[in-house]
Amino acid sequence: MINNMINNTILKQLVDLRKILHQHPELSNNEIKTSIRITSFLRKLKPNRIAYDVGGNGLIAEFKGKEPGPTLMFRCELDALPIAEKNEIAHKSIILNAGHLCGHDGHMVMLVGLAYLLSEYRPQNGSVVLLFQPSEEDGKGAERVLNDPLFKDFEPDYIFAIHNLPGYSLHKVVLSKGNFAAASTGMRVQITGKSSHAAEPEKGNNPGFGMAQMIIAFQDILKIKNYFRDYNLITPIHVRLGNIAYGTTPGEGVIHLTLRSFEDTDMEMLKQELEGLIKTICIRENLTYIIKYEEVFPSTVNDPECSRIIEKSAIKEDLPLIYINEPFKWSEDFGHFTAQYPGALFGLGSGIDQPALHNPNFDFPDTLITTGVKLYMNICQQILNF
Repeated sequence: MINNMINNTILKQLVDLRKILHQHPELSNNEIKTSIRITSFLRKLKPNRIAYDVGGNGLIAEFKGKEPGPTLMFRCELDALPIAEKNEIAHKSIILNAGHLCGHDGHMVMLVGLAYLLSEYRPQNGSVVLLFQPSEEDGKGAERVLNDPLFKDFEPDYIFAIHNLPGYSLHKVVLSKGNFAAASTGMRVQITGKSSHAAEPEKGNNPGFGMAQMIIAFQDILKIKNYFRDYNLITPIHVRLGNIAYGTTPGEGVIHLTLRSFEDTDMEMLKQELEGLIKTICIRENLTYIIKYEEVFPSTVNDPECSRIIEKSAIKEDLPLIYINEPFKWSEDFGHFTAQYPGALFGLGSGIDQPALHNPNFDFPDTLITTGVKLYMNICQQILNF
């Protein structure tokens, strides 16, 4: 039935839209034109209502049945990455140092494709809500959406999302009965000592020596046996000490780290251990410090029943599927939703030889659009019985 719903005319419109979005990427917090383009398509499909500027530049479209029932939400991301695209394709990004190199252009179009079907085959009961979320890449969008009063009118009973996965064969459905993606956070450590003339370092207090101790000691935290429940990672991503001034002993510096954990409880313990270590070294070296956390992503924990619903949809569409044994090491702010509502994030293979996510040569394969729409529609039919 679903095969007959997606005709060549609709598919061409979806592919054309995907390429337009790919050519005109917009970074987190700046998805204004992207939102307008999506809106122009949605209005033609006559959803029961559309909410604008949700959590920033987000959109919500609702297709409502005649009778009461569950609210089923599907979510995609609007934003692109601050990476220059290197592809030589007709629809290459025309925006300097910005590209849809994570597949969000394809994710958006899958939801627009679902909107096409829902405009013709509306649920009899309940409602289907399509969320076009801003600012996923910086980890702020989901939380802003959840805190937006507009969202309260569309609170879901279930929520689902797809992420394409390079390294898996095309159309393979990748599932998890629990954690799907890791928690991560950026940690900024500002350290202050005292500057002096470089010829008289004893009259100052160079924080560089304390910073060096910290960087070496950070890895020792991960070696504590039987302390953490699962996988953890500390990655120093940027270090700055003073400025380039050869006559000056620096008086301040900063360390930036990315922390990753499969478990949210481990993330909290990891932060506590790091904070304790930094405090100990700063006291010993007579330094002061300020710690700030940025781009906070909780782990994405799937509801087992929601994963089974996806599995049934994959089987119905005769798609290969696999359950992963451990979460992916990358993070997704969809975890903010699954912390509050039953839901699941699942993968859709975008090719064994496909360039990795965030690679400057990545381009979402259009052949996945129909597959994603079919899976979404099957989920709708299972939960809302139409």
